[in-house]
Order: sequence, then C-alpha cells, then structure tokens
Amino acid sequence: MPSAQPPSPEASIAQNSPHVLLPFLQSQSQNALTRLYQRPSSCLSIFRLLAPLSRQLVMNLLWLDSPVLAGTMAAWVVPDGKKLYDEALNTLTRLHILQSSGAKLALNPTFKASMRQAITCSGTTGSFGVPAQRDDRRDAPSVETLDGYAVQRWETILHYMVSSGQGQYPTKPTQGVLYLLQRSGLMASYHGSTLQITSSGFQFLLYSPHDQLWDLLLQYLHMVEERQMDLVEVLSFFFMLSTMELGREYSTEPLSETQKAMLEDLRDYGLVWQRKASSKRFSPTRLATTLTSVSPSLPTAGGSRNPGSAPGASSVANSTGINTNDHGFIVLETNYRVYAYTDNPLQIAVLNLFITLKYRFPNLVVGMLTRESVRRALGNGISAEQVISYLTAHAHPQMRKNNPLLPVTVQDQVRLWELERNRLKSDDGFLYKDFATQADYEYVLAYAKELDVVLWENTSKRCFFGTLDGHTNVRGFIERRTGGGM
Repeated sequence: MPSAQPPSPEASIAQNSPHVLLPFLQSQSQNALTRLYQRPSSCLSIFRLLAPLSRQLVMNLLWLDSPVLAGTMAAWVVPDGKKLYDEALNTLTRLHILQSSGAKLALNPTFKASMRQAITCSGTTGSFGVPAQRDDRRDAPSVETLDGYAVQRWETILHYMVSSGQGQYPTKPTQGVLYLLQRSGLMASYHGSTLQITSSGFQFLLYSPHDQLWDLLLQYLHMVEERQMDLVEVLSFFFMLSTMELGREYSTEPLSETQKAMLEDLRDYGLVWQRKASSKRFSPTRLATTLTSVSPSLPTAGGSRNPGSAPGASSVANSTGINTNDHGFIVLETNYRVYAYTDNPLQIAVLNLFITLKYRFPNLVVGMLTRESVRRALGNGISAEQVISYLTAHAHPQMRKNNPLLPVTVQDQVRLWELERNRLKSDDGFLYKDFATQADYEYVLAYAKELDVVLWENTSKRCFFGTLDGHTNVRGFIERRTGGGM
C-alpha cells in the first residue's frame, strides 16, 4: 500500500458548501455505505470531501476506543459555532460515519478501522491499487503523455457540446459519452435532430473541470442500477483512482468485473489511459487522481500576457479553455463590440454561441453582440442572464475598474431581446366555434369560465379557445346540451 498521511486542509476540499457527491452518499443505505467503508481508500477520499469542521470531529474521535459523551463534545464548541457544529454532526450521521446512541457519540467501527489503516499505512487490502510489475520492454507513460491524453479526451467532449455536433474533429465522443450527455440534460435532441446544447449545458461550460467531471460522474452513478452494476464497486473504484499516483501503471487483475467494465467508460472520459483495450495495465490521469483533491483537474499552461494587463501579470489559462486566468480576457463596449484576448479554440467557440465574430488575430478575437446572435443563443436554450454572467465572470481587468462592471445599456438590451423573443406564448387546446345561437355560446362559455379553462374568447365571432385538460368536461357539457351532437 502506498504511503498515506492525514490530508491537510490545503490538500483537501475546504469549503463551507457540501461537495456534490455527499448528498448522493447520504441517500444510500447503511449496508451499502458500510460495504464502502471496508476500503481504506474510500474512507480517505470521503474524508477529503467533508467540510473542515466535520474532518476535525472525525480526527478527534478516530483514536478513541470508547464513545464520547455528547455533552463533552458540545463543550468544545463556542456559541457562535453551534449551528456549524450541528450541521457537521448531521452530515456525519447521515453518512453513517458517526453513530449516536442517545447521550454518546462514536465513529462507525468499520469506518474507524479503515481510516486508521489509511493513515498508518497498515493492512494489505489493496484498495489503493496494485502497482503493475515492471516491464523492461517498455516504460510507464510519462505525466506529459497522460496530461495530453486527458486534455484531448475532455476537450473532445466540450468541443462537441459547444458546436452541438456540427464541428469537424479528428475524434468524436463515443456513443456512451453522447448518451451520458443526453441523460444528464446537457444536450438534447429536438424532433429527431442532432444533439443540441441546452441551457444546463451552457451553464456546465462555465464550471471548472473538477465540477464538470463530477456532474457527469453523478449522472453515471444514477445510471448504475439500470446497467446492472454494483454501486459500491463503482464508487470504490472512483475513490481508488483518486488516491493513486500520477504517472504510475496499475494492474487490472485485482479489479472486480464491474470495475474492469468501467475501464472502457473511463477511457472515454479521459480518466484512465491504456495502451490498448485488452491491456492488463492502466494508468490514472490527472482527471482521476484529483477527484477528491483541490489540485487542478487538468494541467495549467502559461500564456502570453494580455494586452493592457499590469506588467508582470501572467495569463494562466486552464487547458480546457473555459476557466481562464483570474484576470479575465473579455472587453465589452457600450456599442456592443466585444474584444476577447484569447487564442484558445474552445474559448472562441463558446463566445461564438452568443456573439457574431468579425475579426480574428493571433491573440485577439473581435465580435459583436447583435440581436441575431443573442436570439440564436436563446434558441439554443441559453438565457440572457447566462450571457451576462459569462461576460461578467470573464471580464478583463480594465473592465473591472468600471462600476457597474458591464454597460447597463448592453445588459438591458440583451434582456429586452430575450423578452422580445418570449413575448408570444403557445398553449395546446381546442377552439370552440360555430354555435347555433348567441345564447348557446354564452352558456357554454360561462361553464368553461367556471372551470377556469378559457384561454381566449371572441364574442363577436362566437368562439373561444380552451385548455387541453378542460376539453373533456366542456365537450361533455356541449353534448348533454345538444343531445349528443356538437
């Protein structure tokens, strides 16, 4: 087993809001979680996902052989921290990490034993992976090779989403990836057409690679049952990958059948690398080894300095191109002209979703926010607020000196274009007309209004439009009044 030490706050996900995986784990049965806690790598990974206070409580109880009185534990908490303390206890209890027997608190024995093994490097469970025997004929893949593979696979997915399947790429996402994108609501097929990016999909593009990956993996977990896979084996493999060493090859022999089947899917997502599908070895990429870490999920690369930025300020752009440097790269003028200091194809493709590109230079793209470009984005499910949020999140440092950040006239116009598009609303229903007399029309109309199913009426033409749900009742009323005819 590789050496393992208690993760420090810097090496763990330190955040007040819970990790997206924790609610999913809390929804699982106690038996499933107890099976999961039999693996030290799973316990260590879940520990990393906990909030700082929850981790502190676990460490305080980990080496105690007897339960602690709840009152004694509560005495450690200052009054201002009572709410956070109660939330931490609730989280640990729902994860079945903490056991409460009335007035006493103790850790789940299975979790405690496995966590101790993870910290002290004891035991021979192999839950951290079994390194493959050295092969003198070939070396393990380099970190650069693994990073390049992960970036290529991940950008293939993002490029396909941005282009809605209309682009030309050397490689296209596999059918399994496309099915996952559709099931997760990031892309949708309308009237049998090719997959189109949805509003949720555009919001997905604004997330960090770490959040993007967990969004897809959560949907993958929700599909486990219909694929007749063992959920505990799937979760434990994710956690195993997150504790492996980057640049090292591991053997597939100790893996369960479920985990071996997962290798094909994880290759498509860029989480694992294999020389060929039948290989008995695999290497986790950075996407996998950072699943429960705060380290970047993909390699960062230094770029040229943005024109107009402060001297010495470097542009460190994420290789996916979506999450750019901390300084931003977009300048928006009051005349709707957009200047984007970037040469990343994926960033440019995202901008092309809602602006009309005019010029492209080595490190600069110029475009316009137009009525047509915004309406095109709205037609793809992207809202006006998402467009404004994207421009705000990636504004250039020079823009951040403005108050407000974006020109108010441009923000208002984008929202007006959305209102203009949404000024008409369609409803399914039935048109009632050709009444014999005005009295018949008014009598039926009054009945329909009592049911609150009238959407439109025209007294002069003796017709009205009713909802789909109310048609059965209105039709029956008319038939009863006319003796069976309409």
